[in-house]
Amino acid sequence: MHGMDRRTACPVRVRAARLRKTDGKRTGNGRAGRDAGYGNGDDRRNSALFGARVMPEPLVLLPGMMCDARLFAPQIAALSRDRAIHVAPITGADSIEKIAADVAVHAPPRFALAGLSMGGIVAMEIMRRVPGRVMRLALLDTSPLSEPPAYAALRDPQIARARAGRLAEVIEDEMKTAGIVPGPGRAAVLRTVLDMAQDLGPDVYVRQSRALQRRPDQQKTLRGLKVPTLILCGRHDGLCPVRRHEFMAELVPGATFEIIEGAGHLPTLERPDDTTAALGRWLTDTLLLK
Repeated sequence: MHGMDRRTACPVRVRAARLRKTDGKRTGNGRAGRDAGYGNGDDRRNSALFGARVMPEPLVLLPGMMCDARLFAPQIAALSRDRAIHVAPITGADSIEKIAADVAVHAPPRFALAGLSMGGIVAMEIMRRVPGRVMRLALLDTSPLSEPPAYAALRDPQIARARAGRLAEVIEDEMKTAGIVPGPGRAAVLRTVLDMAQDLGPDVYVRQSRALQRRPDQQKTLRGLKVPTLILCGRHDGLCPVRRHEFMAELVPGATFEIIEGAGHLPTLERPDDTTAALGRWLTDTLLLK
């Protein structure tokens, strides 16, 4: 999660995206990239020629604000059967640029990249910095927009509360607007979110809040993407609504756009099977944009 910023873009028709509403059914196809296979170049072709199994590119996961690897626990359990998975912390700096630079330094030479909420914001900055190293990109429940000054100002009272020992209250308040869908699993999701936040502590909250206040706009980055890209969100996300993701999918050439039904801001935990299936399709997408 990254909290506060609920600004939406104007509704647009998602012409460039291949559309899916994820309840196990594909609802449409887009125009870009269907005439070329995706691969890792000569090494992959040569390995196939000589019968060797090629290890897929590793997957780097970027959690949301005040989250850690537990945010992706169901996906790690399922997807790590076939590839190496790295969960990169985004907790060590107070700017998106510094966080992205640190992740890039420690990431594999080439990798698939997926980020949720603040993790998606960092992922877009990584794409801006080292686009040649990222083989495919997934942006979940996030935003490419800079933070409006009015929302940035609202973070200051939250920072003060967190520093005063009221971090749990701050996180609970933010979850009220996140659209976590009611149901038998909701209490467990909220408990996991609170546990992650309390384990990370108020200093991390302050650094991440400052980073989000000053985050750059990434619309230009999205327009220039040339890798298989998944835009995914929960149907009931109250922080980063569906219309925001429609706008993002319109910006990205040939993007796949998926809506996770029955989920809010944290589909990885709310609807883990549907989210894992969507990520699995993205990881095996054989399309290459020219």
